Amino acid sequence: MYRRFREWFSIRLAKNPGQIVLLSILFFNIVFFFLSAFIISRMSLSGTEELGFLESAFYTICMILDAGCISYVVADIGPGNAAIALVCLIIVIIGMISFTGAVIGYITNYISGFIDDSNSGNHRLNMYDHFVILNWNSRALEIVNDLLYSNSINKIVILVSSGKADIEKQIDERIHGTVKRENLAIEQSCKNMSYLSRKIYCMRHKFKNNLTIIVREGDIFSSKQLFDISLHHAASVIILGEEINDDGKIYAVSNKTSNYDCGNSLTIKTLMQVSDITSATFSKDNQRIIVEVTDDWTWNLVQKIIRSKQVEGKCNIVPVRVNQILGELMAQFSLMPELNSIYNELLSNNGATFFSSPCKDGDELKFIKESLDNNDFIVPLTVQSDKSRKYCYYMALDYQDFNRRCDKELSGIPVRLNRQFWLEKKKIIILGHNSKCREIMNGFVSFLSEWGYKDSNELLLSIVVIDDEKSLEKMNYYREYPFVIKTVAAEVFEKDIICDSINEFLELNDEDVSVLILSDDLVKKEETDAGMFANLVYVQDIISDKVEADPDFDVGSIDVIAEINDPKHHDVVSSYSVKNVVISNRYISKMITQIGEKDAIYDFYQDILVYDENGDESYQSKEIYVKKAKDFFVKLPDECTADKLIRGVFDASYDPELPSEKQNISIVLGVVKQDGRIILFSGDQSAVSVKIEEKDKVIVFSNH
Repeated sequence: MYRRFREWFSIRLAKNPGQIVLLSILFFNIVFFFLSAFIISRMSLSGTEELGFLESAFYTICMILDAGCISYVVADIGPGNAAIALVCLIIVIIGMISFTGAVIGYITNYISGFIDDSNSGNHRLNMYDHFVILNWNSRALEIVNDLLYSNSINKIVILVSSGKADIEKQIDERIHGTVKRENLAIEQSCKNMSYLSRKIYCMRHKFKNNLTIIVREGDIFSSKQLFDISLHHAASVIILGEEINDDGKIYAVSNKTSNYDCGNSLTIKTLMQVSDITSATFSKDNQRIIVEVTDDWTWNLVQKIIRSKQVEGKCNIVPVRVNQILGELMAQFSLMPELNSIYNELLSNNGATFFSSPCKDGDELKFIKESLDNNDFIVPLTVQSDKSRKYCYYMALDYQDFNRRCDKELSGIPVRLNRQFWLEKKKIIILGHNSKCREIMNGFVSFLSEWGYKDSNELLLSIVVIDDEKSLEKMNYYREYPFVIKTVAAEVFEKDIICDSINEFLELNDEDVSVLILSDDLVKKEETDAGMFANLVYVQDIISDKVEADPDFDVGSIDVIAEINDPKHHDVVSSYSVKNVVISNRYISKMITQIGEKDAIYDFYQDILVYDENGDESYQSKEIYVKKAKDFFVKLPDECTADKLIRGVFDASYDPELPSEKQNISIVLGVVKQDGRIILFSGDQSAVSVKIEEKDKVIVFSNH
């Protein structure tokens, strides 16, 4: 109880110090009045024997406001009444002093200083099990926003070197927009109900902001200030990387850009300071320290810090390779554009998502079979080891779904799978560049290592890159990547060269083509996404020309994937009928939020987001694929419920004659309808009806 009161008082003091001061003054005066009244009422002197407590309280206040009111208590000040007179005089003097102008002025100045001190973050926060964010960048706002959907985190402390007021404004606007959007969606979902039923439903399901957010401005490298935000009691600590384009000055951005791949010493310094506190004996057990890493130099030093400072059961340091993960994601989205919408839900706290739970043994097949036999509220995925402990991973709406059990007998439907299934040849156009171009290419390399060639005479993947001369030269014109069949040098304003190159590639290919439009993340803030917008207009103009020339032209044969760095541009891009708008930073934010809340989830993400390299047969991780239903199934399954489809596909993919390491088990996560709707099998699967049609696609978790 005492700890909870300290935490409550600390939060109130940080959020509204003036309120605490006012309450303290009121409390002091109330105690003083009642104590004085009690003393007077207990002094049974001549003429005041019947003076009760309430009368004494009234006369006490009167005496403080007007000293002449002493006569109400002591009519005759003689030797017998000297004691009561003395008490009254003391009360009057204290009351008068407390209301004199000099003392009031002094207290006012003191209060002003105290409030300024609190607002600037000079006092200590007594908090426990909170979320700490050190530094601020373009991903931080999405981390805070995603925590709105969390059931476990409701206190966030943000420590930044400057810009407190601007950050608070950003947070307020973002959270307000999210809460408003969610409540509008709730209202839409019950619009067919009666007025009274609709009002009751909205009140019960109203989306609320349950977060307590405190932004402190100070030195993130100061041990004192880290202790002042109760870092040693935090559940998770996030160390964000430095923002490249946070300065409008050209020379500053240019200097940061040239050193972008050379290491981040500020990240290392912060991690050393944080790990020194969290690894100490007095710190909270099982703290998670998530640190952003963008280059190899920083990565190597972080690994050394982990070996030196990570303590089992005390602090767990998780380095997140931002560029590698985003590069792999952009590659996967180019190959299977629907993954953008799928991951957008699965990597968040809103809707179906991934969970982990400790398990006694590491038998993956046993876990999957038992779950499919007894629980139709989760989709079992895999079992992995993390620091000598075994964890099982599954898709669900909530942690509690893991412990549900069904009384009815669960069974699948007869399903025949195409065991010769192979991904189709992919054709991709890449427009522009960003800081992750090499990582995107490496994503394609690992994809080819995983899948190889279906036909040795033809490339499985063909890519054309259209970019400015300087950026192409930096990537050595992509010569080390044999699947890049052509590069075209063109500035963003050279419309004819860009459009002619795109049209030439489209006419040479009958297959579906993906167009990946990258947004340069190393430009000044005012130029954010500008190049992407220009390229998007060119692509949409080409598509419009094709539709005008041939009304039957299949617009769906060109998948446009547009990357943006500023979420505010989402609606503008979507207005160009682009279904796959990728807010790249938002994915890292979602992952960091998940890692900060869940045990052993990072290695699982690392597995599903990265294809196996060099055809490694010793361990094959599983990934999420979007496969055409007509190619995946020998015959499309009959209409059924989701639980029966999941079990049927598992049974069809499992071969009891093969050892576990040779199995290629397929777990169905959902369906992509031909109109683009994504249906993930979450909640009660027995209540979800599924009818797979020829042009639908199946979302599958498997080795291949």
